[in-house]
Amino acid sequence: MQRLKLLKMEKKPTDKAEIKIDSFSEHLFWDVDKAGLDFDKHQKYIIKYVLMYGLYDDWKLLQKLYGIETIGRNAAEIRDLDKKTASFVAVLSKRNVKDFACYTSNLLNQKHWNF
Repeated sequence: MQRLKLLKMEKKPTDKAEIKIDSFSEHLFWDVDKAGLDFDKHQKYIIKYVLMYGLYDDWKLLQKLYGIETIGRNAAEIRDLDKKTASFVAVLSKRNVKDFACYTSNLLNQKHWNF
């Protein structure tokens, strides 16, 4: 039963006025002025940092904020997204994982051991 609850996806975003940037974990946006982050203008940045460094509660907030379609569309453009995260988002957003930029472009500084 718990597994089904975890995979319940928000298809459409909720009202953005309900969610504040301070609702996310403090470690996510330590390098920028949180007051200057706009949910619409900095959408890709917020999605990237939550996917790469966020906790489960951050993921739930992200779903409420943008919805799985918007998360999938933006995640597909992130070149340095790890492949596990890309696969996870691809399954949930019903996208082909080969359409993600992290699969099609090589980074200049590749990892020494690629497992």
